[in-house]
Amino acid sequence: MNILSKAKIYTSKLGGYKILLNQKNNSSLFLIIAGFFISSLLLSNVIAGKLISIAGLALPGAVILFPLTYIFGDVLTEVYGFKKTRMVIWLGFACNLLMVGVFALVMAIPSPDFFKAESAFATVLGMTPRIVFASLLAYLTGEFCNSVLLSRMKIWTAGRHLWVRTIGSSLVGEGMDTLIFIGLAFWGTLPAGVLGQMMVFQYLFKIAYETAITPLTYWVVGYLKRQEGIDTYDYGVDYNPFQWD
Repeated sequence: MNILSKAKIYTSKLGGYKILLNQKNNSSLFLIIAGFFISSLLLSNVIAGKLISIAGLALPGAVILFPLTYIFGDVLTEVYGFKKTRMVIWLGFACNLLMVGVFALVMAIPSPDFFKAESAFATVLGMTPRIVFASLLAYLTGEFCNSVLLSRMKIWTAGRHLWVRTIGSSLVGEGMDTLIFIGLAFWGTLPAGVLGQMMVFQYLFKIAYETAITPLTYWVVGYLKRQEGIDTYDYGVDYNPFQWD
């Protein structure tokens, strides 16, 4: 028995349907994907200060991990729908704030005289208010753009062509994230030409990264749909990011 033959919940007012099959409020698989999403986000912010060289280009270390947040976001939206993804995005935001706050508190507390790694610790984990603001705003804007667009594209395509939806939504989400973060974090500190190069190279790298991993995204999405018995179409969903239900 396939997913569509099990059950359909019709929304006659809207003339569409939203498939909710054997859905558990918080399944173990949902929590695992959400955990990987948030972990990737937090680790990306910690390693962002380390510059790496790829094909002769200097890029922040976060580029090797941060694109995974968009992949996990795609998986969450595709399988569980926008409403649950919205909750995870805000949970990631809260965890990020907690992490930054703890770092600031620990660095503000004096160290004993024998502790000689104060400056190294501050270099790695210290974040200026400007960088924190840019990072959080870019994250929220990019992730919500990605999730909303993927959700709407799923309805427009009647659930077909997953690769078009994941890559298409990431083109917008990653673009907004890159533009906002680099623009706010480094405007006035670097020449405009350098800022433009940073934006272009990081954006292209992130999109290439997600495109290359698309087969894995297909496998994960297919596995979750089979295991959960669910394929959510967001008919009638309120896309207000500040709505909590």
